[in-house]
Amino acid sequence: MEIEREAPGGERGRSWRAEQDVQDGKKFEDGDETLVKEPAWKRFLSHVGPGFMVSLAYLDPGNLETDLQAGANHRYELLWVILIGLIFALIIQSLAANLGVVTGKHLAEICKSEYPKPVMICLWLLAEVAVIAADIPEVIGTAFAFYLLFRIPVWIGVLITGSSTLLLLGLQRYGVRKLEFLISMLVFVMAACFFGELSIVKPPAKEVLKGLFIPKLKGNGATGDAIALLGALVMPHNLFLHSALVLSRKTPSSVRGIKDACGFFLYESGFALFVALLINIAVISVSGTVCFGENLSAEDIDKCSDLSLDNSSFLLKNVLGRSSSIVYGVALLASGQSSTITGTYAGQYIMQGFLDIKMKTWLRNLMTRCIAIAPSLVVSIIGGSNGAGRLIIIASMILSFELPFALIPLLKFSSSSSKMGPHKNSIYVSNRYFPSLHVACFWTRTSRVCSFMHDHAPQ
Repeated sequence: MEIEREAPGGERGRSWRAEQDVQDGKKFEDGDETLVKEPAWKRFLSHVGPGFMVSLAYLDPGNLETDLQAGANHRYELLWVILIGLIFALIIQSLAANLGVVTGKHLAEICKSEYPKPVMICLWLLAEVAVIAADIPEVIGTAFAFYLLFRIPVWIGVLITGSSTLLLLGLQRYGVRKLEFLISMLVFVMAACFFGELSIVKPPAKEVLKGLFIPKLKGNGATGDAIALLGALVMPHNLFLHSALVLSRKTPSSVRGIKDACGFFLYESGFALFVALLINIAVISVSGTVCFGENLSAEDIDKCSDLSLDNSSFLLKNVLGRSSSIVYGVALLASGQSSTITGTYAGQYIMQGFLDIKMKTWLRNLMTRCIAIAPSLVVSIIGGSNGAGRLIIIASMILSFELPFALIPLLKFSSSSSKMGPHKNSIYVSNRYFPSLHVACFWTRTSRVCSFMHDHAPQ
């Protein structure tokens, strides 16, 4: 998907400097005045889209896998990770959107222009690794969907995923928005199923609220599951994607126009991520309630002890009965395919921004998918569905370690006066998150690299 940068007058990359033009007596262009005078609700609707597309990544198979295991292993005790993770995601996604709106460039392009070439190459490679790590759960989730629907072995399903995604991308000629809407509806079918199941199993509200607001890391593997949950939620490539998608919206270059656009994208992202929060809470709550229930059969107890995407359809039996595996398989297929599209677009923008290479969408998808298929295929052949499920958790943990390498440049650029002018981050945001990021860098043994990125960015 090529970015169509819509800047009034055909100028590329107009940013906060338009404020200086206004202060110097330069008049608005006619298009700007018309856009600003439109009703607020109409201007808001014209900005809807990027936040919802990015939010699909928060409902991908990797999220579902980690949610299911967190609920089965720890009941409601890790719900607080979901809450904190999505609040954190809202903050950094809004920063990414603001960076694109104000500067007229996306994060990858700014990294290329501001960092020395060796650092830029390292950041590009790490971003590509993040895209591939995010694609692995989508490959495996789609393969599990084929298994549930057609009883195809997982390793064969892994091979089929490459062609299935290319077919889906080929259908975009009928309209990208229609395709995304259809996929989103299919994903929300599964969400409706879990909400329906939630109303039947009725988890204790007090325990759910305690899990949401009282942090705990008790029990075997709680720390690993919490890291996997965070990695599945906050994906580094989403920051590159969001800063690029906002460039397709026509934003007036006036101070008010830029400020309003940043607010509209914040509201849209907030609503989309709130829906994602409710769905993730529902999945964990259903998994925790059913697997810790008293009347479980021996077969279901066995499944709960090693719960994964391919054997979790029994959680929806109360709502769907015998058809639970079919509906769950269709929704899982839609989840994998929709999140694949966001990953493909993110990879395209990353390559275009860092290397100035424009690659056709299907070729970019084929390249990423072939690399992601290799480990998925090997693990599914050797370890079967259980091994493939563990690979999803490993990929999610890799994403959590990758996060600082996208987040530090984003925070640095969005706090830069030379880049953002009056729209830069508040002192609170800068002082609050940079120290915590350096702790994360020290924890991942990459503190020197993180400090270099911090020190060699514009002030």
